[in-house]
Amino acid sequence: MTSGPVLAVVGPTAAGKSDLAVALAARLHAEVVNADSMQVYRGMDIGTAKLPLAEQHGVPHHVVDVLDIQETATVAEFQQRARAAIADCHRRGVLPVVVGGSALYIRAILDRFEFPGTDPDLRRRLEGELDELGAEALHRRLAEVDPAAAAGILPSNTRRIVRALEVVELTGRSFTATLPAHEYAFDRACQAGLDVPREVLDERIRARVDVMWDAGFVAEVRRLEEAGLREGRTASRALGYAQVLDQLAGECTEEEAKEATVRATRRFARRQDSWFRRDPRIHWLPFGDPDLLDRAADLAAEVLRLPPTH
Repeated sequence: MTSGPVLAVVGPTAAGKSDLAVALAARLHAEVVNADSMQVYRGMDIGTAKLPLAEQHGVPHHVVDVLDIQETATVAEFQQRARAAIADCHRRGVLPVVVGGSALYIRAILDRFEFPGTDPDLRRRLEGELDELGAEALHRRLAEVDPAAAAGILPSNTRRIVRALEVVELTGRSFTATLPAHEYAFDRACQAGLDVPREVLDERIRARVDVMWDAGFVAEVRRLEEAGLREGRTASRALGYAQVLDQLAGECTEEEAKEATVRATRRFARRQDSWFRRDPRIHWLPFGDPDLLDRAADLAAEVLRLPPTH
């Protein structure tokens, strides 16, 4: 078990995690460690809701803008990068604040998490079947052999579908069965979850998508397409980016791409919330509480045994 405290801010997309994480980091003299699988990509800014420098308020951010869009991001590599950033914070006596919306990535960072092996030949076969049969067909196959894993993976997330099927074939067990028990890899860890009512979250997602479009999201995707976004097996599947790529290919109108982004993001948020709710260690806080920052800081101080925050 690794010594040193770790604070995590978790919850579904559009819940306000990034803003809270920055505010907590400023209050606690901490630094942010990104756990969003798409904020690692350079140039994917608007669609991933990266905080502009002005909104980071001088708080250092780690594991952001570390990959080109054509590179494939894996959970194992993400774990290594995030834990290296956490170790660096601990060496300097700084509290790391991990923030992200993927329960798998959060658990890979915080928990005792060993990854099942991989088989290049099996992986190539599954990727060939993906190209031949399509994502929906492989997602249906996953639903037959591992319903719990399929429920937590979007049909558009081809990389995770292939990985889940690979693990099932390699181990003879479900992908979810290979996940570890809820056991932290750190001697002091605290997860603060943002609890947002579904109808409120739905409206926040629509508002976020409106802001994305107003900020020039389509132009961002067009620039990235020219830089090779379509060749990126991971980046090209990101929410919003996949829909706008369809628009740019003439497969739908801009309004249809926008509405498809809203729908897909809402489905994703439900999956996120469902996965996080399975973790009994998360301390849920109402996102709209006017004393949210104080409550989150006090929670961190109590669980992590930090000095008083105010």
